[in-house]
Amino acid sequence: MARLTGGRGGHVATAAHTGYVLVKQGVIRPMRPDKIVRIALAWRRWGITPPLAYAIGAIRHPDRPAIIDERGALSFAEVAQRTTRLAHALRERLQPGDRVGVLCRNHHGPVETIVAGGKLGTDVVLLNTGLTGPQLATVLTEQQVGVLVLDSEFSAHLDEVPEGVQVVLAWTEGSTERPTLEHLITTSTNRGLPRPTRHSRMVVLTSGTTGTPKGARRPDPPSLSPAATIFARMPLQAGERTLVCAPIFHTWGLAAFQLGSVLGSTLVLQRKFDPEQALSAVARYRCTSLFAVPIMLRRILDLPTETRGKYHVGALRIVASSGSALPADLATRFQRAFGPMLYNFYGSTEVSWVSIATPEDLLTAPDTAGRPPRGTALRILDEDGTPVPRGRPGRIFAGNDMLFEGYTNGQSRERLDGMMATGDLGRFDKSGRLYVVGREDDMIVSGGENVYPKETEDAIGKMSGVTEVAVIGVDDADFGQRLAAYVVLEPDTELSADQLRESLRDELPKYALPRDVVFLAALPRNATGKVVPRELPR
Repeated sequence: MARLTGGRGGHVATAAHTGYVLVKQGVIRPMRPDKIVRIALAWRRWGITPPLAYAIGAIRHPDRPAIIDERGALSFAEVAQRTTRLAHALRERLQPGDRVGVLCRNHHGPVETIVAGGKLGTDVVLLNTGLTGPQLATVLTEQQVGVLVLDSEFSAHLDEVPEGVQVVLAWTEGSTERPTLEHLITTSTNRGLPRPTRHSRMVVLTSGTTGTPKGARRPDPPSLSPAATIFARMPLQAGERTLVCAPIFHTWGLAAFQLGSVLGSTLVLQRKFDPEQALSAVARYRCTSLFAVPIMLRRILDLPTETRGKYHVGALRIVASSGSALPADLATRFQRAFGPMLYNFYGSTEVSWVSIATPEDLLTAPDTAGRPPRGTALRILDEDGTPVPRGRPGRIFAGNDMLFEGYTNGQSRERLDGMMATGDLGRFDKSGRLYVVGREDDMIVSGGENVYPKETEDAIGKMSGVTEVAVIGVDDADFGQRLAAYVVLEPDTELSADQLRESLRDELPKYALPRDVVFLAALPRNATGKVVPRELPR
């Protein structure tokens, strides 16, 4: 278990480690003195924020593509100039205290809006593309959104937009009478902006799988130490190309954007995930890393072998997965197909990172969430806040430099000794690896036994012919609660509920066998790929 460093000696050691990692990964390298001065001035103006990253890119490698999407490429110099123009245009439309809302898929629009918001010191609210019209209206009001930037495909929601919210279209198909992001950029000035009086905050919505999404304020990084912490475990290199499949409005896609900004990487973006198109982009642009959620990796594996073989992905070194639990069978299958390049990142909107499983970890223990990186405190505690013995499950608490600042409704997560509850239950093995056994509110008591649905879910997921599974607790008149399994089978697979339970009898105790087994064509998922339990049939 790693500990947070403290005191002057700890700060010196952290700074030295940060510098070492950033030099090793190519972030820090020799430059002409005039460029160093210009970067120092940019840092003084923007601080450690997205505008600084693109200002540095425009100084160091102005012609390098910063973003590649379906409409072409934008260089770092172009993004720096365009976001200044966009910032001027947004400032004319915003009232004091207003935020900018972004309802977009992955393309240059949300990236430029985030950077422009940073140049103004205006908070940017990243909206989930899966929101219903009424949910969108509620969130816009709660988050005090004054300008909404959205793709035209979501125009059906415009009738729900509260009066007074100005709408700007980002990705459009055909002509439109509404103002567009491109029009604002091309018709605004590129003159210098005043230094913002405050740093912009990005507000990320929680997944909302069990209720209405909440806004979570993401903090400014205190330095480049958080990025170095990740790079030390997941060796991303400066200047490479990254395919970001995870949506940018989600914490994991946002992390890919932020890490890529530090590295001066080219972000390759596609508006909608398609497994074959993802492989095509990796091959075409020689991407060295790919950020995805587990269901995306499963869909890539579900492609016929001959389809996957059409695309040369030899440049790919790192596939980073997060956003939901990585099933053990998926980790094993993926590395068999693509080699030892899979990293499992466990964290959340609230606590940022907790642990990272390397390819070597996943080869040895495919169901592990890995180990905490340097500078991260991780504890497994009982209900009284006392550490539990190794091997026993308990509540996961984590501490690092990027714990969220709280929900925008004024609430927060439970904290203890500088650490925050993740809301999950987990255990350590003898080697110090973390295993997440489920959500605290997922655990059920069936006939007096504590039952963790994830254990049953993992066992079913390893069965031949099963492509997806979700296990939840449901009410039971006799036992209090019981497990219900929702299973998606491969085409032409025949499996009955009794056969499924019989296959599990040697692996699971009787109380962990699912009493209910429901076969579905697909699991209900939200826009970030998480299963939505409330939409499962009961």
